[in-house]
Amino acid sequence: MRTPRVGPLTYALLLLFTAGSLFPLVWTAIAASRDNQRLARTPPPLWFGGNLPENLATAWTDANLGVALLNTTVVAGAVAAGTVLFSTLAGFAFAKLRFRFKNALLLVVIGTMMVPPQLAVVPLFMLIAEVSWTDRLQSVVLPALVSAFGVFFMRQHLSRALPSELIEAARMDGAGTLRLVWHVVFPAARPAMAVLAMLTFVMAWNDFFWPVIALTQNGSPTVQVALAGLGRGYIPDQSVIMAGALLGTLPLLVVFVVFGRQIVGGIMRGAVKG
Repeated sequence: MRTPRVGPLTYALLLLFTAGSLFPLVWTAIAASRDNQRLARTPPPLWFGGNLPENLATAWTDANLGVALLNTTVVAGAVAAGTVLFSTLAGFAFAKLRFRFKNALLLVVIGTMMVPPQLAVVPLFMLIAEVSWTDRLQSVVLPALVSAFGVFFMRQHLSRALPSELIEAARMDGAGTLRLVWHVVFPAARPAMAVLAMLTFVMAWNDFFWPVIALTQNGSPTVQVALAGLGRGYIPDQSVIMAGALLGTLPLLVVFVVFGRQIVGGIMRGAVKG
């Protein structure tokens, strides 16, 4: 099979899309390096200024971003680990195990994706208030440990990536359920688990709606909750707000740089039919 040739037009389009994707991040850094008076002028600045260290220090102190980054790392890591574990187990059950009402239960799980999360806010807040979990990190971790998308995603992957003959051979060799999951299911699901972990980590890191209800800025805030109170005043300091947004984005960039190749490799392996 011949490999299609890549011409100059393809490189030009890729360069254009890359520049368009990076521009919001670059302009955030530019705005964070200016002062509020310069940002209010027209046209807006298109190059860096000299106020970046001062604005970063102000955002770090005013929003207590050190604590917020630590809290967000704990929350996002716990949510990603829990979602990957439980979704893989549930996806394996729906993909390869036989039990009554399996298809009906799968439809119920998928159907929960169509329920707006706003409908669960009041009963969920009443529940965490009853157990005295308000302004504690477990109030934003436990409700997100399982996702319907994760279950469906892992079910679809394991349906193709895990042959039933392999499960039967492991059963014949005397493997129990735990050994089967550890030595057969998890290795087959590893590429999809990496992709799901990355997607879940990013969503948990950027989540704002529920954390701003369950947490407070003076207690145990996540990054998004801490940034919500940054730059407040009669005239909001947009440069400090942009500096805080830049600090809140940098950890995600580091994760993508470190694990980007593994994530892309997992997506490509999952896209190839065996």
